[in-house]
Amino acid sequence: MLEALPPGQPPTLVGPYRLLARLGAGGMGEVHLACRADTPTADPYRMVAVKTVRSDLEVDGDFRTRFRREITAARTVDGPGVARLVDADADAPSPWLATEYVPGPSLAEAVVRAGALPVPAVRALGAALATALAGVHAVKVLHRDLKPANVLLGPAGPRLIDFGIAQAFEATALTSTGLVVGSPGFMSPEHLEGSRAVVPASDVFCLGAVLAFAASGRGPFHDDEMAAVVYRIIRADADLDGVPEEIRPVVEHCLRLDPAGRPTAAEVAALLGDGGDDGGGAGERGAGGAAAEVFPWPGGVLSLCASYGEAAREAGEAAASGAGVADLPTLGPVVPYSPTAMTGRPVVP
Repeated sequence: MLEALPPGQPPTLVGPYRLLARLGAGGMGEVHLACRADTPTADPYRMVAVKTVRSDLEVDGDFRTRFRREITAARTVDGPGVARLVDADADAPSPWLATEYVPGPSLAEAVVRAGALPVPAVRALGAALATALAGVHAVKVLHRDLKPANVLLGPAGPRLIDFGIAQAFEATALTSTGLVVGSPGFMSPEHLEGSRAVVPASDVFCLGAVLAFAASGRGPFHDDEMAAVVYRIIRADADLDGVPEEIRPVVEHCLRLDPAGRPTAAEVAALLGDGGDDGGGAGERGAGGAAAEVFPWPGGVLSLCASYGEAAREAGEAAASGAGVADLPTLGPVVPYSPTAMTGRPVVP
């Protein structure tokens, strides 16, 4: 859920946006629910998620270059199933960007709080995410950090978020030697080993791991020891015992060791069902910004979506009335809204 801002403080502005509540934090910044200061609203679909840089970080030239690349990637991949970039300023004293707010939990939080998804929901989720990835790859961008925490479950369908470490096909990574960016347990073998280039098939491998998690409640390479996780990934030794038979072949296909043996994102979408013109059920906005359709989420996920929407409405009403948001729930999200990056290359056994 949302986390209240400190009570008794004047409104905090980032660019033209007033911060309403804290959504979460990553390794380099925070994400807040916000609305335009000149047009307060209680409609969650007119709110944004504002990502800001931590105040204790030194914002040098290289950092701004990376931030501009994130903005460019987010603007380039504006399509179905991806949280849309609304506004950004990489040249501000503290750089920031704003994307559409998705009133719902991340896939990670939803599974922790409501359990693994039923097969129809997993199929619809996979088709939507695969369609979104196909659109991302079509504009020559790789996500490179597809994981449950970077998939938001809105009432109208999933949205892929956080292109902070995204990269164009031909780009050179702006990272130091030996640095791995990504999330253990949801990275491809070639990403971990560093011996082969990260390619669109690498995102497909991550998608397979995400779907296995959604269907079973457990990552396919989960282990208590990080070295064991890395070893299993580089051998593509996935544990799919908890994945239902109806979708296991597709997941196995995505998790093949050889990138050339994996399906494309578009092929995954076709295998899981017709994604449709709206990104596989990702949903469209009707007049006034409301969701036009309901995705086939189970009741537990729909309940979480309703809770997020109600909390956002309360925050918006408080801002519109001139009051603070101190009475919002103080419970933070179960999992980070925004990802953190690994700060060193894990030892490969």
